[in-house]
Amino acid sequence: MSQEKDAIVTRGLVREFGPVRAVDGIDLSVRRGEIYGFLGPNGAGKTTVIRMLITLLSPTAGSIEVAGYDPVTQPDQVRLRIGAALQEAALDDKQTGRELLTLQGRLYGLKEREIASRMGDLTDLIDIGDAMGRMIGTYSGGMKRRLDLAAALIHQPEILFLDEPTTGLDPISRNRIFVEVGQINTNLGVTIFLTTQYLEEADALAHRVGIIDRGRLAAQGTPLELKHSRGSDLIIINLEAPVSDQALEALQSLPNVDAVDAHDSELTVSSGNGAALVSAVALKLNEMGVGVRELTLRTPTLDDVFLQVTGSRLQREEAGQEED
Repeated sequence: MSQEKDAIVTRGLVREFGPVRAVDGIDLSVRRGEIYGFLGPNGAGKTTVIRMLITLLSPTAGSIEVAGYDPVTQPDQVRLRIGAALQEAALDDKQTGRELLTLQGRLYGLKEREIASRMGDLTDLIDIGDAMGRMIGTYSGGMKRRLDLAAALIHQPEILFLDEPTTGLDPISRNRIFVEVGQINTNLGVTIFLTTQYLEEADALAHRVGIIDRGRLAAQGTPLELKHSRGSDLIIINLEAPVSDQALEALQSLPNVDAVDAHDSELTVSSGNGAALVSAVALKLNEMGVGVRELTLRTPTLDDVFLQVTGSRLQREEAGQEED
């Protein structure tokens, strides 16, 4: 198997559930050693794609290659080379952390000495510490997620799949998980395929990002490339009511306006020089009788790209308040 091959490749990937086409012809390439952020609204097809990549679901059409093997015809070869930590950690509260990792290592055919060595490495990397000897039922949400991450890494996989690994965690626990994901990639060279609700973390962590919408790959690139595609400056205007077509046309006619997008009562004006344009935008809206609640100028974020591509902001679950 050539080391030059991409870690993950899909061509024309389709998955249908009866009359519903959840994944609609995705062409995807994830390079070896990169962190790839896979983003999309709820129901866009993210989890369905992951389930096909990790051999839990067969595609309706198209082809897949993971670590150089076909998950449909060579599932055992794929499973030996991947680790997966999905949205719900499948942990036994009546086991200790050490017992869980030992069992996981045995299932992958590791010898006791190999398991002990791997467990020592992972205890430091995932920062479980003395909790390894405690029952998992006593763990906080953040500790359970980190243990699940260690279980996915015990057999030294080439590729790690993380599906919403920090959903429901408090900000401190969430940050620790993402720091450890970065260390796994940097220190172990593991390719990481990540879905997350937190765009700011995908921005900081992912080498490249793909946005899926309605089962299709709607945008892809480095975070910087995607943000630059949105424009160099954004004027964000929160209105008292949805804007009229006439007001939109008036703003679009202003000099140095690259684009104007309206989503409900939020208006986004893209420009190469937002600072010079703010006053003109405010005056034009006032002339048109448009009520403005708030007007801000800033550079684009991934959230702005997400809004442009999907037509909505990414909705996040409220984080829990568990201690780390």
